[in-house]
Amino acid sequence: TGRINASNPCSEYMHIDNSACNLASLNLMKFLKEGAKFDVDLFKKAVDIMILAQEILVSRSSYPTPEITDNANAYRQLGLGYANLGALLMVLGLPYDSDMGRYYAAHITSLMSGEAYRMSALIADSKGPFSGYSNNQGSMLGVLEKHLNAAERAYNESVLGGMTDEALMTASRQVWHETLDLGRKYGVRNSQISVLAPTGTIAFLMDCQTTGVEPDIALVKYKKLVGGGVLKLVNNQVPMALRRLGYSNTEVDDIIAHITEHDTIEGAPHLKDNDLAVFDCAFKAANGQRSISYMGHLLMMSVVQPFVSGAISKTINLPADASIEDVEEVFMQGWKLGLKA
Repeated sequence: TGRINASNPCSEYMHIDNSACNLASLNLMKFLKEGAKFDVDLFKKAVDIMILAQEILVSRSSYPTPEITDNANAYRQLGLGYANLGALLMVLGLPYDSDMGRYYAAHITSLMSGEAYRMSALIADSKGPFSGYSNNQGSMLGVLEKHLNAAERAYNESVLGGMTDEALMTASRQVWHETLDLGRKYGVRNSQISVLAPTGTIAFLMDCQTTGVEPDIALVKYKKLVGGGVLKLVNNQVPMALRRLGYSNTEVDDIIAHITEHDTIEGAPHLKDNDLAVFDCAFKAANGQRSISYMGHLLMMSVVQPFVSGAISKTINLPADASIEDVEEVFMQGWKLGLKA
C-alpha cells in the first residue's frame, strides 16, 4: 500500500502514513504457574480476549483526522505487547543477557504474535479481512511465512541450547502453522498485530517491576515523597528469584538486608558468583560494578523482533563516558543483527 516513512515518537509503531494503532500489553508474571513454568493455555486465552477487544475498539475509537480515521478502519492495525519480561526472567533464575533468557523471550513473543494472528484469522472468517487485504494478500501471507520460519529456527536453536520448557517451545512453533493455514483460508482481520511498546506508565498500573522488553533498570529505586523524604524500594521479585535459585529463607533475608543497606547485591553474603548475572540491571548500582552491556540489549532485541509485527521501543544503555566510537560500534552491531533503523 505504501512505504514506511516514519515511526511514532516511541518508535514501536511503523506503518503507512496517516494511520493509528490501538495498543495493549500483558503482564507476563501473571502467567507464571507453579513449578516455574509458563502457562501456555492461559496466555493464549488472554491473547485471544485482548485481540478481540482491540479489534472491536478500532471502529469505536475517534481519530484526529479523516485520513487517519479512514486508514485505521481500512487496515485495522493492532499493537498487542507485554511488560515485565525482565522480572519474569529474574524469577526464573535466568540472566537477561544469556542464551537461555533470550530463548524464553523469543518463544513467549512468538506465541503471543502467533496466537494473536490466529485469532485475527478467525475473526476474518466471520467479519472478513481488513479492506486493504486484497491489494496486500501476497505480502501479508509472506509476512506470516517469515514468522513461521523464524519460529522453526528458534525452536531448533533452543533445543540445541538445552531449553527444557517443552510446552512453551512446541506451542510457539505450532501456532504459526495453524495461523498460516487459517490465513491462507480466511485472510486476517488486522494488517498489524503486535508491537513492543515502552509501557512506562501502564506497567506501574499493572503492578510490573519492569517495563516492556526491558531488564530491571536497578534493583534499588528511590521515590521522592510529596510531603518530603525519600522512599527506598527494592525489587520485590528478588526474594522469589533467590528462592528459585535454592537459597534458604534466612539466606534470602540476609541478602535483601545487604541490598537495602548497600544499594547493590554485589558482595552480599551467601550469594554465589554464578548467580550474580541473574540480578544484573540496565544501570550500574551506586556501590556496584556490574550492569548489562549494550550487546545484551541488542541481542535481546534481535531474538524477539522476528516475532513482532511492528517494532520495538527499547533503550540501549551506554555509560556516561561512552565515546563517539562506542556509539558507532553499537549502531553497526545493531545493523549486523538486522535491527535496521
